[in-house]
Amino acid sequence: MKKIVLLVETSREFGRQLICGIARYSRINGPWSFYREPTGLRSSIPKLTNWGADGIIMRNSLIKKELLDLKLPTILVLHDTNRPDYLPAVVTDSQAIAKLASEHLISKGFKYFAFCGFDNYEWSNARKFHFKKFIEETGYHVYVYDQPSKNKILNWKNEQVRVLNWLKSLPKPIGIMTCNDDRGQHILEVCKLVGLKVPEDVSVVGVDNDPMICEVGDPPLTSIALNVEPAGYATAQLLDELINGKKMCGQEILVTATHLVQRQSTDILAVNDPEVAKAIRFIKQNAKNKLPVNEVVKNTYLNRRSLELRFRKTIHRSIQQEIRHVRVEWISKLLLETDLPISEITSLFNFTDVEHISRYFKKEKGMGLKEFRKLHRPF
Repeated sequence: MKKIVLLVETSREFGRQLICGIARYSRINGPWSFYREPTGLRSSIPKLTNWGADGIIMRNSLIKKELLDLKLPTILVLHDTNRPDYLPAVVTDSQAIAKLASEHLISKGFKYFAFCGFDNYEWSNARKFHFKKFIEETGYHVYVYDQPSKNKILNWKNEQVRVLNWLKSLPKPIGIMTCNDDRGQHILEVCKLVGLKVPEDVSVVGVDNDPMICEVGDPPLTSIALNVEPAGYATAQLLDELINGKKMCGQEILVTATHLVQRQSTDILAVNDPEVAKAIRFIKQNAKNKLPVNEVVKNTYLNRRSLELRFRKTIHRSIQQEIRHVRVEWISKLLLETDLPISEITSLFNFTDVEHISRYFKKEKGMGLKEFRKLHRPF
């Protein structure tokens, strides 16, 4: 039985889902024996030396010389970019996460955007960089919350006043991306204190889709779901190969965004143009059907050319692109959150056959339905 050291936190959904994927691999290909140390790494090193471990999966913030001296196959779960080049790592696709958040808020019709994160963490700064890039490419500005220096922040209570003043200073209505669900919850709390309405004045998107945070909040928090559990499975598979002799050469396992789970914190259409707003509502209400652009146009008082121009000006997509986007996001949700067979999803969305829906889906997501489900939900 292989002995695996797991030094990954379980206080957040990311860590819990990663461990779920590792455990699933162990059940199928093991069993493995796991060592977890709740009291801290330094106190555990002497025990690890005597335990006879075969491999390690751990946060790279926990790297110590004593651990590396064990010369065991090791995979890091990156918290920042600091790591020895030869060690494999689980990395997060900040660009894909930021793209999904920016597209969602732009599609809501916002003209003002902001980002709130933790300045001391590289993963947060990477999400900020890509979110700003995507928003600025559409011609809009991003207001960024600047965190005070670390030695001035003892806890969230001390920082709350600074966030409160920042929120009050922002133009409204505004769409805000936060670096994770914890930060999203912070924004929702401050909105209550200031008397800002969510989502009417401030719409908030988090990252991780942690139900313990998103569903308990008031209002519930919209969040971006990640394929962490499949990444955990792939991590365990790679570690197994390393233990069996494969060379460590900086391999990377990518955690990426799968879909956005909309809840009340962004359940609004902040589109000033009433005809565009009417058209978008019509698309969402009829997304299960094959929806010709002319049907959408008929639901407004505009001709097709005028509505197309207003769509591109307001949400930076054509009418046809919006129809496809809405339908594909709905299909993605069913693929990842239900066990419905693809044939049933095909019928539900009125496609003639599986090949047809797969081509339609691939144009938006870059892969077919089966591949998408297998990659992000391989169980």
